[in-house]
Amino acid sequence: MKKIALIYVLFLSLISLETTAQEFMVSNISEYNETIKKAKAGDVIVLKNGVWKDVEINAYGKGEEGKHIVIKAETAGEVIISGNSTLNIYGDYIIVSGLWFKNGNSSYKSVVQFRKDSKIFANNCRFTNSTISYNNVHEGIKDHWVDIWGKNNRVDHNNFTGKTSPGTTLVVWLKGEEHIENNHSIDNNLFGPRPELGTNGGETIRIGTSTNSKKSSKTLVERNVFQNCDGEIEIISNKSCDNVFRDNLFVGSKGALTLRHGNNALVERNVFLGNGVAKTGGVRVINSDHIIRNNLFIGLNGDGYRGPIVVMNGVPNSPLNRYEQVKNVDIQNNTIINSGPISFGEGKDDEKSLAPINTNFSNNIIVHTKVSKNIIFVDNVDGITFNSNYIDAPNSEVINGFSLTKIDWNEIGTFPIPTVNNADLLTVTKNSKSIDTDITNAEKQRFNAGAFNLGSKDLPKALKLRAGPGWKPEIIAPVIKAEEITVEPGEETLRKAIGKAASGSVLKLKTGEYILEKSIKLTKNITLIGDKGGATIIIAKKELEKPLSYLFRVNEGVTLHLSNAILDGVNSDLKYAIVSPDKQEKELYNLFIDNITFLNFKNTNGGSVFKAYNGTKADTLSFKNSRFENNFRGLNLSYDKDIMGMHNANIILLENTIFKNIEEAAVNYFRKTPAVDLPGGKLIVRNCVFSDVFNQEKGKVLKTDGIHAVEITNSVIEGSYKIKAPIDLEGRFNFIKNCLIHDSGFVKVSVGAQQDNIIYKNPKWEDKVLFVPSDKSPLLKDNNDVENIGLKQ
Repeated sequence: MKKIALIYVLFLSLISLETTAQEFMVSNISEYNETIKKAKAGDVIVLKNGVWKDVEINAYGKGEEGKHIVIKAETAGEVIISGNSTLNIYGDYIIVSGLWFKNGNSSYKSVVQFRKDSKIFANNCRFTNSTISYNNVHEGIKDHWVDIWGKNNRVDHNNFTGKTSPGTTLVVWLKGEEHIENNHSIDNNLFGPRPELGTNGGETIRIGTSTNSKKSSKTLVERNVFQNCDGEIEIISNKSCDNVFRDNLFVGSKGALTLRHGNNALVERNVFLGNGVAKTGGVRVINSDHIIRNNLFIGLNGDGYRGPIVVMNGVPNSPLNRYEQVKNVDIQNNTIINSGPISFGEGKDDEKSLAPINTNFSNNIIVHTKVSKNIIFVDNVDGITFNSNYIDAPNSEVINGFSLTKIDWNEIGTFPIPTVNNADLLTVTKNSKSIDTDITNAEKQRFNAGAFNLGSKDLPKALKLRAGPGWKPEIIAPVIKAEEITVEPGEETLRKAIGKAASGSVLKLKTGEYILEKSIKLTKNITLIGDKGGATIIIAKKELEKPLSYLFRVNEGVTLHLSNAILDGVNSDLKYAIVSPDKQEKELYNLFIDNITFLNFKNTNGGSVFKAYNGTKADTLSFKNSRFENNFRGLNLSYDKDIMGMHNANIILLENTIFKNIEEAAVNYFRKTPAVDLPGGKLIVRNCVFSDVFNQEKGKVLKTDGIHAVEITNSVIEGSYKIKAPIDLEGRFNFIKNCLIHDSGFVKVSVGAQQDNIIYKNPKWEDKVLFVPSDKSPLLKDNNDVENIGLKQ
């Protein structure tokens, strides 16, 4: 009997040994693959420190609650995953920790994905304490750094820095019932710098898609830091229902938390700091049943779609991928300080014609230390209830639902907190969505307006975060040197080459067509040189589902040099060849054009060869040795008509350039000013020809209203026979000298402007296409005894 008992005890011991969790050290992918096959609940697999290159790591198995299968680095941060590598997490209760993905050159569409394939997913799994930095992919791949599938998964305490390739940094997927009401958590991560992508697909987080936007995700995004996340306007793109965005910090990021599709989002206790950076925004609201409360917005410089709080207009019978009407949204107890204007009915146009309805905007504080526009009503706001909001700003206008007050402040560090000495802020309007805690999650002693308890002694959690891994990655951004690159003609070859090139690079183009499927947004200094002896043509692709508005945008702070090419708007609905930065992007930019032909930009719905958006300013716009022909307008810099002193370029230079068959003005350069002699704006025109430009009785070849200095010399205006006064100059620093006017009315000068040696004769062309004068032409110095007029031959 004793012998049987002893055998039974030994048997139980063997079973215990087999089921006891174990730790395994592996030094290469082969050892790892053999070990993961046998991993049991509670087992720990340790990856040996070093570089793991060109590996596909499959982290899978059947862990249990409280007994996860753990795959971790020997030392967090010292297992480097490089080259053509990826991580697939699937199964149940798997944790992967301590890895650093860098120096990648990947062919995979995911760095980390929570699935094996389209049928096997992860549940209750975790990716933590890791870093992905400047991880590159093969050309043409649109990748995501993290793709979350399944349910109850967590991505936490990671650092994601330096994504430059197309594709969202982190995506939550809802394609299939396995992913609905997923309860994922994305928390305590540091999302570091991401440069502007120049096209859609540069979000930092996207939850869902437009197709699945009516499905419930229940994803929690909390206690993350978003620092300089500039990939595109949507830092976070909410495209599903029932998600929570809480206690996050946004710092100097050029975009907004965007409730793009889906309903019933909760946005609370977040902090948005602009830090003086242009285009920094807050929360943009679309769709229904959202709550935006107890958030703090400071120093955001964006406006329009990038305002601190933006409530959009909607589209009647909107398809899932457009803009549903804002309904049943509650916005209360937010504090907005020294930021751009809050906008209601934003985006109103012929398509987005439905103003918000059943929306509450109450108990909010708006503060500005300078005179500014604080509230903008773009459309009718009868569907919005405004109650108990407070404005503390100089010269603020009185608006129904907004009371003017003077707020008494205290500071914790550099952050202003309203003191208890603010009796006005105790007059509030509560509803069923009001809560009795503030932005610090402290109970409210008395319900007051704004995000903070009056006299609060604490800061929001978002300002006290220690996000990112428990180890500090020393991330070094790769240095991409400027170089000379030859670009082959074809579809999208130019845009892709610009995307890969370093700032300052020179791109040489060949004879042939460079066809754009998407507009090119220049975010770095670039020189484009076409084939001077051939024909480099840049055009938009025909019959695009969504026609392009323009070929090139020069973003703020950028200089574009473009020479020896033809930009043709033929067979497309292009409105512009080149545009300025987007509206209200105030940093200076430059454009230098040499030997460029602009043809067939004929869109009459506000079109022009060049457009400057309101609120933008170029330092220099230079057009030399170029030709504008068969266009609706030339250069249009006239959209800031309501802002005193604003002009959209410091200097415009036109030299040795032709404007032919232009329906309206060759240049419309405007400044609102009480006195034209006050400095501001300069137009220089030398040796140019204007033929058949704005041929209407009240037409102007050059419109220069309010511009301080206009210098027109050695130029020709002809063939605009209906015009009475092709040039109308005002001010002591405006003059026209040594010019010929033929069959185009008479120059008008006033308020001290001057004209000298204006010849009203037939130019007598030898070549009217190239505007070459004949030997008897009055344009020649030999015949006018002063100076050659017209193009430099």
